[in-house]
Amino acid sequence: MKANGTTIAITGGGNGIGRELTLQLLDKGARIAALDISEEGLAETARLAGANADRLTTHVANITDRAAVEALPAAIIEAHGQVDGLMNVAGIIQPFVKVNELEYSAIERVINVNFWGTMHTIKAFLPHLLERPSAHIVNVSSMGGFLPVPGQSVYGASKAAVKLLTEALHSELTDTPVRVTVIFPGAIGTDISKNSGIDAPTAAEAAEGGKQEFKTTSPQDAARMIIEAMEADKFRATIGKDAAMMDKLSRLMPERAAAIIYKQMKSLLG
Repeated sequence: MKANGTTIAITGGGNGIGRELTLQLLDKGARIAALDISEEGLAETARLAGANADRLTTHVANITDRAAVEALPAAIIEAHGQVDGLMNVAGIIQPFVKVNELEYSAIERVINVNFWGTMHTIKAFLPHLLERPSAHIVNVSSMGGFLPVPGQSVYGASKAAVKLLTEALHSELTDTPVRVTVIFPGAIGTDISKNSGIDAPTAAEAAEGGKQEFKTTSPQDAARMIIEAMEADKFRATIGKDAAMMDKLSRLMPERAAAIIYKQMKSLLG
C-alpha cells in the first residue's frame, strides 16, 4: 500500500520508531492518527510535524484497555474520513532478569502491552480495513521474537506471539484487500528502557554495548525501512544488520545463534 493519500493509525506515536513513522509518513502525504499513552510525547510529535500537523491527529490511549481501543476507529474516521492502515509499534520490555526472578506483575504487564495491545488494535481496526479498496497492517515484533535473549525471555515470548499472529493474519487475509507485514528490528537507538519504566538495558542496548561489529540502527532509518516494506507489501522485514544476520543464523544453526546471544548477555545477568 502506497502511503500518499491514506490514513494510518500508529501506536507508540509519541516516541521512538512510532514518532519517526508518523513524521516520515506525513512527509509522504499520508494522514496520521498517532496513538500513545503519553500526552506529552504526542504533543512533541505534533510539534515536530510542523506544517504537516494539519494532517495529524493525536489520541491518548492505553492499548491494554480494550474498550478504549474499540472507540478509536470511529474517532479516527470522524477526523480523517477513513482508515487504511494500522501500524502496531508500541511495546515495552521486562526488567533485565531471569524468569526465575521475574515478578508476575512484570510478566503480565509485558504480555498485556505487547500481545494484548496488538490484538486489541487488530480486532478494533480490521473490520474497517476490510472495507477499504487497499489496506495494510504492520506489526513490529523483534529480533527477540525469533531468537532467545536471556534476561528478556517474556519480552521475547510476547514478540514471538506477535510474529506468529502476524504471519497467520497474512494467510487469513490473502484473498482480501488487506496486506500484512511483520517487522523484526535489531538494536534500535530508542528510549525503550525509560519508556518501559525499567532501569536496565534492553537486550538490544546490551548487545550494542558489547563487543560486536554491528551498530545501533537509528529510529529514522528504522522507520524508513518499515515504510519501504509496507509500500512494497513485504511479508516480513528485518531492521539492522544484526537482525538480518541473526535471522539467517537462527534458521541455519539455531543452537549456535542462541549461544552467541547468551555469551553477549551473560555478563548482564550476574
